[in-house]
Amino acid sequence: MDLPKNVGDQDRNIRFAVGGLLVLAGIFTGQIILTILGLVAVGTAYLRTCLAYVPLKINTMKEGDGKTEQK
Repeated sequence: MDLPKNVGDQDRNIRFAVGGLLVLAGIFTGQIILTILGLVAVGTAYLRTCLAYVPLKINTMKEGDGKTEQK
């Protein structure tokens, strides 16, 4: 299954930052749900795919996003 790349550079950077903060907050507070939400955000940023965007037909990719990545 080929997942669509629908997360642009700015969206990706925000997901990495927020996801990292959520993971840290979850670890320090002992809230497993925060850690899981953070890992989901980091995972979607890394894969450049948000499955919630697919049925809503959202695509934050712009021309030139992800040019440094290999296909």
